[in-house]
Amino acid sequence: MTINLNRLRAERIAKGLTQDEMANKLGWKTRTPYAKRENGLVSIGADELAKMTVILGYSLNEIEIFFT
Repeated sequence: MTINLNRLRAERIAKGLTQDEMANKLGWKTRTPYAKRENGLVSIGADELAKMTVILGYSLNEIEIFFT
């Protein structure tokens, strides 16, 4: 299984969040670390994906929507 980055991006946009806002919610000072992950330049860790899932309004039981 791989993380569906297009789904991650689509969910973020659907929730009305910018990359800057996602980065801030994840505790990062700039959008760069988030943007690199969303664009596939850096792998997303399990704990990071769990945080992203919750930020986007899903429970951890629904995390599978981000996998292909």
